[in-house]
Amino acid sequence: MRQIEHFIDGRSARGSGQRFGDVFNPNTGEVQARVAFGDAADLDAAVRSAAKAQEEWAAVNPQRRARVMFEFKRLVEARMNELAEMLSSEHGKVVADSRGDVQRGLEVIEFACGIPHALKGEYTEGAGPGIDVYSLRQPLGVVAGITPFNFPAMIPMWMFGVAIAVGNSFILKPSEKDPSVPVRLAELMMEAGAPAGVLNVVHGDKAVVDAILEHPLIRAVSFVGSSDIAHYVYSKGAEHGKRVQAMGGAKNHGIVLPDADLEHAVKDIMGAAYGSAGERCMALPVVVPVGAKTADAVRERVLSEIETLKVGVSTDPAAQYGPVVTAAHKKRVEDYIQLGKDEGAELVVDGRGLTLQGYDKGFFVGPTLFDHVKPQMKTYKEEIFGPVLQIVRAESLDEAVKLPSEHAYGNGVAIFTRNGRAARDFAAKVNVGMVGINVPIPVPVAYHTFGGWKRSAFGDANQHGMDGVRFFTKVKTVTARWPEGMTEDSAFVIPTMN
Repeated sequence: MRQIEHFIDGRSARGSGQRFGDVFNPNTGEVQARVAFGDAADLDAAVRSAAKAQEEWAAVNPQRRARVMFEFKRLVEARMNELAEMLSSEHGKVVADSRGDVQRGLEVIEFACGIPHALKGEYTEGAGPGIDVYSLRQPLGVVAGITPFNFPAMIPMWMFGVAIAVGNSFILKPSEKDPSVPVRLAELMMEAGAPAGVLNVVHGDKAVVDAILEHPLIRAVSFVGSSDIAHYVYSKGAEHGKRVQAMGGAKNHGIVLPDADLEHAVKDIMGAAYGSAGERCMALPVVVPVGAKTADAVRERVLSEIETLKVGVSTDPAAQYGPVVTAAHKKRVEDYIQLGKDEGAELVVDGRGLTLQGYDKGFFVGPTLFDHVKPQMKTYKEEIFGPVLQIVRAESLDEAVKLPSEHAYGNGVAIFTRNGRAARDFAAKVNVGMVGINVPIPVPVAYHTFGGWKRSAFGDANQHGMDGVRFFTKVKTVTARWPEGMTEDSAFVIPTMN
């Protein structure tokens, strides 16, 4: 059986850990590989390699580091199909969606190619008599990222693209559920010209996560995952003196006003709710139609769309989405469906029990639809992370705005309307970090930043864009004076501009 190893100091490494995890093919339910689980010693070996490489890498000027990013981008693009097929075989998302996963990561690499401009500091000439003040942005040193299963290409590139471009070295702990693509990306980074040790990959579970959070040479940690673990990572990392950004879960809402273009809105909602089997932190699992007439129309159109929706294996080009990632996750989603029914929501379409001929053991969940979901229900409060869409009816726009604003999560929200004033007011008032106006999945472009509010994010810095640059660098401010032979008495009070 294929063994997936760590990538340390520019080469494959089995490591000293004695534990392994199963990597499934979600389409068939079969174990296709085993991934080595690292321990504290493996993590330390990666950190030592990264610390040595970082000194050399930080001394490379930003323009030359950018050239490595350009070459990495070229190599990844040339292997797009290989990476997408590898990703789909372990995650379960359809190949077209996997290409999008890789491409959205590459967009941050494109941003990182412009790092010489982003690293320019500030300069003030003549801040005082003969005094100039300027600032420098310098790398932190060794930094780390802990990434989830749902975007095994995009989220690692969101993190290490900016971190490496500014002069850090990077330790990546990817999900053990689909670890092959992160290792391949590290190999391509070396092929692009980065020194060995600049990008290391260490696989594992909580043991490696804790080793990352406790290691004294790791200066910053970026995390994406569930909110409970995000809070743990943030708290424990901060306890050990690290800079931490930790992105958590979500329960994104789509508000549909009576004047919306329902045909386009429902098609957008379908893709956002069921795409990638709902395994996205920016999925749209809650639709909030305003008014009974709108709600009935949305329900009717969603039902019509579900009838034409095709669930298939990852390699089927006609499939809209594939299986979920593991049998355990399938059970989790199906348990939530039962809970929603038990709570009193109307189960309009039940996706449980879906099987495909020839793939009876695959981890498939059909599209599921609930109506008349209430805010007090557990299935509304919690993130299901599967192909389950819930309709929560609202009588007014004010009532609709309160739902995402008062929810524990605050990642993303969308509004569908033709009314510019209503959309503008909604965007200004809603208590959520990312807003879409007639855009169902409002993930910002790479040169802006990604981040939610409330229990969707812990820490003060967002992902990628200039927030990524700020997170992975420290500012040094220099005040310089070049006296012209003049002498002054010693000053015993704090300098002022008087």
